Amino acid sequence: MSKRLVHTPEGVRDIYGDEKAAKNIVEQLLQDKIKSYGYQDIQTPTFEFFDVFSKEVGTTPSRELYKFFDKEGDTLVLRPDFTPSIARCAAKYFMDEDVPIRFCYRGNTFINTSSLQGKLKEVTQTGAELIGDASVQADAEMIAMMIEALYHAGLSDFQISIGNLEYFKGICAEAGLDEETELELRELISGKNYFGAEELLEGIHVDWKDKELLLKVSDLFGTAEILHEAKRAASNKRSKNAVDRLEKVYQVLCEYGVEKYVSFDLGMLSKYNYYTGIIFKGFTYSAGDAIVKGGRYDNLLRRFGKDAPAIGFMIVVDDLLAAMNRQGAVISGIERCTKLYYTPEDFREKLLEARQMRAAGKCVELLPKREREKNS
Repeated sequence: MSKRLVHTPEGVRDIYGDEKAAKNIVEQLLQDKIKSYGYQDIQTPTFEFFDVFSKEVGTTPSRELYKFFDKEGDTLVLRPDFTPSIARCAAKYFMDEDVPIRFCYRGNTFINTSSLQGKLKEVTQTGAELIGDASVQADAEMIAMMIEALYHAGLSDFQISIGNLEYFKGICAEAGLDEETELELRELISGKNYFGAEELLEGIHVDWKDKELLLKVSDLFGTAEILHEAKRAASNKRSKNAVDRLEKVYQVLCEYGVEKYVSFDLGMLSKYNYYTGIIFKGFTYSAGDAIVKGGRYDNLLRRFGKDAPAIGFMIVVDDLLAAMNRQGAVISGIERCTKLYYTPEDFREKLLEARQMRAAGKCVELLPKREREKNS
């Protein structure tokens, strides 16, 4: 037999034993907290038509999608992200719904990342989507619920960084940047390529004040105090309104009592182009990337025929679990199975004992007694 057959492809892995038990517990704890806010389970297909995740939607680049064809010749993809699928589902089944809809989910996503990035290509995500509510209270609910879910799962040392894409977009509009240049600049700044961003702006002759602010936006991060500085720095109404929104969200988060977990970053940008306003990421030490990502996507459902605002988040369970393990977090509730050994002579007796224990909710493993057990 080929050794290759017992190995997994690059970017995926087997999970079993205590690690899988711990993962199940963490997933359930996250879901329990989310459901306490009135969110209901939704399950969407593992694969969808290519157009659900196309460039126009603004999700994962085509080269990073796992694509294949069905018998009818349609291009299908393994889902890289839950949000577009849920947006499609909401548009299909809740087209005429005029009250907020709350969904929660968990499942695996698939992104064909470069092997040089060292990331898993299949990860488990859990998250929530609130559709049909454009209010400040909806923004705050989503962030507060996410914070409480992380804490409930056993993570205590983390920070949620909040931004608003409208702040950056307002500056770009004032500077007269077209959509293509704005997207290019967004990619450069989000990738921390400030030299590239400066070179781009110099090449299109942007006013020096706008150029200075566009390059400075990545420095506008910190506690709630940074919002005052951000408002002073911007001269256009769109950016000032974006800061006003953040201030109002912060006030509601204080009512939830979660403000100690919150900071702000006006330079936060996302590779997902469907985000339209408030965006946020969750970080914890010993994790290289954000373990939580989310934001408002008020235009995405329109692509599927339903004009409704929405906001959501997703937690990468694998990254959360890895961070908790490195931090020494104790995941309680892993059940140890009782082992009952039997011989041909006492099998009936041991089976009865096992059935009684299982009926009482105990985990029991029935095993044939070998020589070493007979002698012990």
